[in-house]
Amino acid sequence: MFDYVIERIKNAELTEAPFRHLYLENLFSPEHFAEIMSAPEIRIPAKRNDADLFDALFSSGYKIVNFPGCITNQKKYIAWHEGGKIAADSHSLCEAFGITLRLEEPSTEILLKIKDFLSSDAFNSAIADKFDIPLAETFLDNGIQKYLDGYEISPHPDNRKKALTFMVNINPDPGSEQREHHTHYLALKPEYQYVSSFWRDNSDCETCWIPWDWCETEFLQSKNNSMVIFSPSYDTIHGVRARYDHLAAQRTQLYGNLWFNETPDLLRVDWEDLDIKTTAQNKKVELSLKDSIAGLLPKRGRRFLKRILKRDSKTVVKVRLKK
Repeated sequence: MFDYVIERIKNAELTEAPFRHLYLENLFSPEHFAEIMSAPEIRIPAKRNDADLFDALFSSGYKIVNFPGCITNQKKYIAWHEGGKIAADSHSLCEAFGITLRLEEPSTEILLKIKDFLSSDAFNSAIADKFDIPLAETFLDNGIQKYLDGYEISPHPDNRKKALTFMVNINPDPGSEQREHHTHYLALKPEYQYVSSFWRDNSDCETCWIPWDWCETEFLQSKNNSMVIFSPSYDTIHGVRARYDHLAAQRTQLYGNLWFNETPDLLRVDWEDLDIKTTAQNKKVELSLKDSIAGLLPKRGRRFLKRILKRDSKTVVKVRLKK
């Protein structure tokens, strides 16, 4: 039924900016996309409040899932959304949090066929082959998802356990392209490009979320019926900040990943650890810096840090590596 989607993926040229990815518009045929948009699980009628919306989503087959930038406690989310404070355990870079729901039990025929398609060997072989990923070394994780207001993932390249990710916009709101809930594809500002160099040269260190003001948006995936696929690397930086009225219509996607079956343990490196700031007021490099992290960084990381310190004697580096 969706063989034409696989052929488009196979024949499409990869785009290199801001990083290597595949982008397709008008992924599904007009007939198929119209069917998707008319499915009652996608086009949830407008609701008066959050409680009513959750009831409608649950009755449509959605379930709350654990997802980055989100919490899983419905009552806690509603309390925050009605004017409460963000939880103390939220990520230090986030001003809000959302809830993500996955359609576990679709009932409309077109959505049942899409669910089967996303899990098919034909589709997953096509996307894996496009990025030279051995499919046998991965496992699947995909579905139809809705993301409520407040959902936020700061810029990040995805962690190293992920082999590939894809996103298809199937937003039921006719004005969705103007809403503030789309994925930003970003590039580091010149003064922060050392961060991707660090990730590139230190595969023993995990990547992390970083501040929005370290980056610039190069591309916004706002088009409905558009698809992006990429294989995470040191430069595949992307992020989302959802600020919109989800009572009228919800941000909705076909979303999926290929995850590596086996990955090594990695050093944890948070954004504060990578916060290298140059100031004219401070012309000293703290001598304790090299002593405190020399034994923790891999050899390549020590060489990288040495270059940074040698390049600018005004640099102040804050590094606190943790397992």
